[in-house]
Amino acid sequence: MRIRRDRLKAKLDTLYERYNRKSYIDPDPLLFLYDYPDLKDRELAGFVAACLAYGRVELIMKTVGGVLETLGPEPSETIMTATGPDLYQMFDGFVYRFAKASHLVGLIAGMRGIVERYGSLFACFNKGYQVSSNVFEGLSCLHREILKAGDVGHLVADPQKNSACKRSHLYLRWMVRQDDVDPGGWTGVSSADLVYPIDTHMYRIGRMLGFTRRKSADRQCAMEITRGFRRITPQDPVRYDFALTRFGIRRQFDADDLKRYIKDTHNDI
Repeated sequence: MRIRRDRLKAKLDTLYERYNRKSYIDPDPLLFLYDYPDLKDRELAGFVAACLAYGRVELIMKTVGGVLETLGPEPSETIMTATGPDLYQMFDGFVYRFAKASHLVGLIAGMRGIVERYGSLFACFNKGYQVSSNVFEGLSCLHREILKAGDVGHLVADPQKNSACKRSHLYLRWMVRQDDVDPGGWTGVSSADLVYPIDTHMYRIGRMLGFTRRKSADRQCAMEITRGFRRITPQDPVRYDFALTRFGIRRQFDADDLKRYIKDTHNDI
């Protein structure tokens, strides 16, 4: 058992060293966070980017890029000073799949309300997180406070339901971890408590590794896959997320190559 676990860790570490680099970010909405060295801008821009991170990656990049360009180089300033009518004028005609301008304005107004009441998105998240070191509690606090400003549609998932909350956990990975790819900034949250952002790519990888047998990528699935990786890297279970998902995001990477690479290493882990 120990040998096979070590073999898988060695292979995953090789993938991490090879692909966990900035040169492999594009196309990924994480790319936009590097435009904001100031944490107060990064956490707001990052939240917008994460909330819109669904659908085809090319459309995600176009949509996120357009919204952040409208908010300007200092989104915290725009978000805190723009009135409701200002925001509706700025995003008049906005549509992205199921999201309408009213949902986007509700999201931005919700973030403004959180900053007014707590000082930052992090402070709001941390209020829930510190109760039990449970990121779902922190995300629930953010979700409740965001909704005080109005309807956000499906842009922010409810952590109290069965959703895997992929985009919320993706946002936490960006803001909590700090390495050559993830910019970090949220100190005081342990990487050990993070949960995998489960999209279709990571769901298939988790099943391939035998970490889950769930039929759908729900909350329980996310927890099972996270526990599988936590047995390999207890202090940083989502360490391999970026490198592994390159095999779904970047078209020149073949998912079958990944499957062959890690074949026969997951038995008895």
